[in-house]
Amino acid sequence: MNRVSPAAEPAKTGPTRREQILAAAAELFARHGFHGVGIDDIGSAVGISGPALYRHFRSKDAMLGEMLTSISEVLLDGGQARVDKASGAQDTLGDLVRFHVDFALDNPALITVQERNLGNLTDPDRRKVRALQRRYVETWVQVIRDAVPATAEPTARAAAHAVFGLINSTPHSRHLDRDQMADLLTAMALAALVNTPTV
Repeated sequence: MNRVSPAAEPAKTGPTRREQILAAAAELFARHGFHGVGIDDIGSAVGISGPALYRHFRSKDAMLGEMLTSISEVLLDGGQARVDKASGAQDTLGDLVRFHVDFALDNPALITVQERNLGNLTDPDRRKVRALQRRYVETWVQVIRDAVPATAEPTARAAAHAVFGLINSTPHSRHLDRDQMADLLTAMALAALVNTPTV
């Protein structure tokens, strides 16, 4: 089989204009709230006029919808990928926890927007995001029950949500560096999950 030489491989490109806009919007929404940010604010953050944003998104609502849908898809796909590796129940639980910790630490603005703005989505976007989130939670429920046998399903679901609350609090934590925080959160989450009551 002929391999493509590195020189012949296509060069990696930076973020698209849509991705730049979404990243800037996430930072602004996290800092000022969805209703505290205007189209002109987002345009200014990426160096274009506010009205020029309409070439990329039909509205600010559409930006928020794509942002939260994308977050939910990334979490679901990433979680399922850890399950598909099937390296053993305890290892899978550890991989799943570390994945969510890494996402939260590397995307604090997105985590903040996700936590605060579900109610600002349009009804169709809210239904889509909720459906994706439910599937992500159910991924966790199964992994928790595999790793901690005899855990009741409602207990596993409540434990998953509790751990999300712990991990997603990270945008407000500034006491440790990134790697130290990742280690701490991972250890705390795993300690809580493996000691989940089985009732």
